[in-house]
Amino acid sequence: MPDDTLFDFPCDFPIKAMGQASAGFEAVVLEIVQRHAPDLGEGAVRTRPSRNGRYLAITITIRARNKQQLDAIYAELSAHSDVLMAL
Repeated sequence: MPDDTLFDFPCDFPIKAMGQASAGFEAVVLEIVQRHAPDLGEGAVRTRPSRNGRYLAITITIRARNKQQLDAIYAELSAHSDVLMAL
């Protein structure tokens, strides 16, 4: 069965989530991603606040195994009320 993706798995893949800059937002995103990709490497997590500090962008680079893993991560991130956008 042909794979319907442009990626060659496994590959390093950055996942970005954005939400309100709150004390627990980074932990929520990290917990969701680690549920699907528990083997995060050192330096895998980067955060960047918005210019006015109201929002936080979190980028977590994982070693993606397949498209289903990525779909599961994005589905769970998108369903969480604290996540405004997942890219």
